[in-house]
Amino acid sequence: MLAATTAAVRRAGERMLKRYSTESRTSSLTELVAAVQANDAAVVDLLRPELAGIHPRARWLDDEHGSGALGSGEWWLVDPVGGNMNAVQGMTDWNIGVSLVRDGRPVLAVVYFPLFDEMFTATEGGGAFLNGVRLTVSDKTSLDGALAGTGQAQPGQGPEMADRVGASYSAMAKQALYVRISVPVTHQLAQVAAGRMDLHWQYDNVRAHASGVLLVQEAGGVVTDLDGKPWELTSREYLAAAPGVHAAALELL
Repeated sequence: MLAATTAAVRRAGERMLKRYSTESRTSSLTELVAAVQANDAAVVDLLRPELAGIHPRARWLDDEHGSGALGSGEWWLVDPVGGNMNAVQGMTDWNIGVSLVRDGRPVLAVVYFPLFDEMFTATEGGGAFLNGVRLTVSDKTSLDGALAGTGQAQPGQGPEMADRVGASYSAMAKQALYVRISVPVTHQLAQVAAGRMDLHWQYDNVRAHASGVLLVQEAGGVVTDLDGKPWELTSREYLAAAPGVHAAALELL
């Protein structure tokens, strides 16, 4: 199943590459939204029938901003273009993310960065990989050398969320070596899984993050809510980190 899913996601990436240009710009919010929707539709039109053929019993959900519990059984959770606003503005941080969730637990993940031909994959209990090479989170043991990050799960989160993220950035920036605020969230989670970043925290968990969470878990990282309890699809917020810095980051946040 993983091989077939990876092949389907790669084909979706090829379709997006034909639509993408570093010269792309939008002149208004209306134009930006229309471009985002067109990109999503192009990817969904390819992936939905392909994933249905791979695992027809799994239900389908491509609401990348959706949150909360799912019904029992298996679901394809698809973020057609993570970082879509970046893509329509000609920036490079965007990807295609797919996870298979079984009874609320991600069991398969594929996150593809077409511009760099980086294919991140994971299966529950089977490890995480980048282009077939096994991933391991970093071995950092102190925040003073850590690369950390957070980001918006969705636009228009309001002033209270902006204040909370700003305060957490300030706190983390005083302890960590470097802190970034960027989207897509799955980009940062993939970097944590690869050991390129050391931790990512999120105050607004959406279901589409499940693919990145599984990557981190299967690469040996620790993912909990901000009370230290194991991450669940319904967790409102979370921290994904290398084991050596998770406790310090959790205390800080």
